[in-house]
Amino acid sequence: MSLLAPQDLALAWPQLREELRRAAGETVFEMWLAALKPRQCNGTVLLLEAPAEMAPWLGKRFASLLERCARAVLGADIEVAVEPQQSPARSIERPNHQPSIVPAIAEHPLNPRYSFEQFIIGNGNRLAHAAALAVAELPGQTYNPLFLHGPPGRGKTHLLHAIGNYVAAFGGGAIVRCTTAEAFTNQFISSLGARASAEAFKRLYRDADVLLIDDVQFLADKTRTEEEFFHTFNALYESGRQLVLTCDRLPWQLRSLDERLRERFAAGLVAEVGAPDFATRIAILRKRLALDHIQLQDDGILELIAERVTDDVRSLEGALIRIVAHQSLSGRPLDLALAREVLDQIHPPADGSTSTSPPALERIRDEVARHFGVRPPELGSASRAARVAWARHVAIHLARQLTDASLSEIGAFFGGRNHATALYSCRRVAERLRSEQAFNKEIQELVKKLSAGKATEPPDRLSTR
Repeated sequence: MSLLAPQDLALAWPQLREELRRAAGETVFEMWLAALKPRQCNGTVLLLEAPAEMAPWLGKRFASLLERCARAVLGADIEVAVEPQQSPARSIERPNHQPSIVPAIAEHPLNPRYSFEQFIIGNGNRLAHAAALAVAELPGQTYNPLFLHGPPGRGKTHLLHAIGNYVAAFGGGAIVRCTTAEAFTNQFISSLGARASAEAFKRLYRDADVLLIDDVQFLADKTRTEEEFFHTFNALYESGRQLVLTCDRLPWQLRSLDERLRERFAAGLVAEVGAPDFATRIAILRKRLALDHIQLQDDGILELIAERVTDDVRSLEGALIRIVAHQSLSGRPLDLALAREVLDQIHPPADGSTSTSPPALERIRDEVARHFGVRPPELGSASRAARVAWARHVAIHLARQLTDASLSEIGAFFGGRNHATALYSCRRVAERLRSEQAFNKEIQELVKKLSAGKATEPPDRLSTR
């Protein structure tokens, strides 16, 4: 094989990246391989470069994977070498050179992974999803502007890009501009140096059929940028163009923002992207596994993550990625033990305990069996005798309250029962706790015995959740 021309290598590189993404999985690719760049292909050697601190490790760790994928794209005799990135030569700033404002938009392209199909709908985001889809189907004719708000990591940017991707695919050539308020500000400031740049900046945004702006709270306290954005907003709105904005708070909470902008933001539909509930969190994790082609043998891992990480999607997926990365780097089994160890570091239990804190499941089982006059093995048996079944309900409830074990793990311990069965036991006990004072005292006594030698649990941990 002769020297591959730079233009040919540039054409082949996207295909090779996709082959690496498919073979390694999305998580591993984004974490380790996305930083690779092609330098040249000389003879049978494809030379890749990576950040200096990563290059030796990447070359050793992924040698076989890199060569397998490269051969699938470039030929059977190809070999791959990974070297540190060369320091870029310092560019000479030419006088009277006016930077183009148009390339800056390319820094914020639409993310093809952010589609409506990939968005998991739950009780907290149902309205926001429905509004975003309606806007994508009929830009400028339904909710204008659409203002999506919520804390970081809830999925606002996902919906924003989903609208853009939908319009780009089915909008009949409609012009979509997607950027952040910070980028808008930087581009506006850069355009102030020359009249031509200022006019190009205005055309860039005011010619859009759909304008998508992320994190508009960044505009606060920037008087000149607010003024320009106000006029851009009016120009688009009055001509029937669609505006979609995201923010980390409600419009009237942006007290540092010009009142005229706050009024316009609130004039359309304001929709919250709320926190995902437990079922939605599980569905999000399953979707991520499917995207990254990851197989899990134990669903208890997902339930453990979903129980520990409750506020935002980004942290939820980040926890899963970290667990998978630990497994990939350590070679350990991808099981509950590994998941607990990782989560204890980044998302410890709410009470500050760790996975090894007493009382253990065995101790709970034995103490409850003794209290109800049954044999411990019966609590893990298939027996449906009323006395045994009720003791089992109580044991599962206490295990849920006094340990950080997932419901799947607890159910498995008590005779291979699943998450739903364990949850049913907790609900049965919770209902009785709410209505019977004597039973409440009985449970409190069991808790005291089981908690002997450990810090007293906060009251809400001993409640009926």
